[in-house]
Amino acid sequence: QVHLVESGGGLVQAGGSLRLSCAASERTFSNYGMGWFRQAPGKEREFVAAISRYISSTNYADSAKGRFTISRDNAKNTVYLQMNSLKPEDTAFYYCAASRNLIARMEREYEYWGQGTQVTVSS
Repeated sequence: QVHLVESGGGLVQAGGSLRLSCAASERTFSNYGMGWFRQAPGKEREFVAAISRYISSTNYADSAKGRFTISRDNAKNTVYLQMNSLKPEDTAFYYCAASRNLIARMEREYEYWGQGTQVTVSS
C-alpha cells in the first residue's frame, strides 16, 4: 500500500507559478511510475504529466507542455509538479498517483491516489 499526500496548492494570479509536491510513504518509491492528474468542476479527471520509475523520463499532456515540469526525488520519496505561466483554465483539484508501470498516462494504470490539492488561478 502506497500512501500519497499532496501539498503546495493555493490561489495564484494568472501568469504566476506554483510548485506541487507529493510525498509517498513507500520506501520503494523509485519502483513506481508517478503521475499528476487534475479535475476541474463539472469535468472528468484528466492526465497532466507523468514521470517514469528509475530513469525519470517524462510525458506531458498538450496543455502542460512548455509550462509544467514533473520531477522526482527518490531519496525524499517525493514527486513535484512545477507549474509556470498559470492560466485560469488550470484551476482544478490536482492529484498525484503511483503506478507499477514504467510510465503511464491512463487513470486505470495507476493503483494508488492521493487526496488532492486545490489550485485556483484568478484572472
